[in-house]
Amino acid sequence: MLSEFKDFIAKGNVMDMAVGIIIGAAFTAIVGSLVEDLINPIIGVFMGGVDFAGLTATVGEATFTYGNFIMAVINFLIIAFVVFMLVRSVNKVKAAAEAPKEEAPAEDTGPTELDLLKEIRDSLAK
Repeated sequence: MLSEFKDFIAKGNVMDMAVGIIIGAAFTAIVGSLVEDLINPIIGVFMGGVDFAGLTATVGEATFTYGNFIMAVINFLIIAFVVFMLVRSVNKVKAAAEAPKEEAPAEDTGPTELDLLKEIRDSLAK
């Protein structure tokens, strides 16, 4: 059972997935900072400084902070767009790298050796 576990862990798919999760976590911090520190303030400037996070509704003793939900939805949309643009750019670069290069047409350098030999044979036959 231990050797099967080693084989499972050593497979490329598991290692690729682990690397993807680690890089994804680091990328999440970068994109989160981009949204929170750069994009949200710009949105706030255009919306007159409105901070959705402060929007609340109180019903009896319960307080519903629906502004936090609105900000979470806005952040999700911004993050999804940033990730989409990144994946789109990576796919374009990958497609350009994988595109088959067009071969230059071979120049006609005259008759081949076989053609010359046939011509000599035909001349000798006459």
